[in-house]
Amino acid sequence: MRKLREIEEVIKQIQSGDTLMVGGFGLVGAPLTLIDELTRLDVDQLTVISNNLGEAGKGLGILLRQGKIKKAIGSYFTSNREVGENFNEGKLDIQLMPQGTMSESIRAGGAGIGGYYTRTSAGTELAKGKEVRIINGEQYVLEEPLKANVALIKAAKADSLGNLVFYKTARNFNPLMATAADFVIAEVDEIVEAGELSPEEIVTPHLFVDAIVESKLVLTKEGVVPKHELK
Repeated sequence: MRKLREIEEVIKQIQSGDTLMVGGFGLVGAPLTLIDELTRLDVDQLTVISNNLGEAGKGLGILLRQGKIKKAIGSYFTSNREVGENFNEGKLDIQLMPQGTMSESIRAGGAGIGGYYTRTSAGTELAKGKEVRIINGEQYVLEEPLKANVALIKAAKADSLGNLVFYKTARNFNPLMATAADFVIAEVDEIVEAGELSPEEIVTPHLFVDAIVESKLVLTKEGVVPKHELK
């Protein structure tokens, strides 16, 4: 299957009511070009699994303003105070998860694990309604795996087969999410021919990637700018 695709074509894989995984921590390591294209797609009622919802009016924060997100599953929503405002107004459902639990739940979804027990959140509001088991005299909470219809991830480089290399902290949730969705779209800064990447530097094998698009937006100290404006 041809993996290098036009962004306007491949974004149509997303349908109203879908569950999306979106990589990144705030705007760092986020697939900003894919998110930007999603703002122009006529979809709503989305469930978004992401560490947070970008910033106010930036990244996933734009989708929030558009009212396209029904539910957010993540761990660090304070970077965008509009998340709290939408929640208080009844416009957004939130499932708050400890960051490590979220990562492990995504990993479990990709590995086919039906659930796992963790001490994190035991005895807190986050454990309410969940199964609790005593193991070695301590409380452990049962957490279920997370999966998605589509994952939007960001990598630094891909070859034409879809093998991915990540740059520093962009390797946050992106590699995990590539394993836990039915359809994976990777936004990359650079595309090379098959065989040009060293096997030692490949983090996500091509078998997990369904489509590749080239980045048109990049994050700089000045903010999000079109890639062609960089000197």
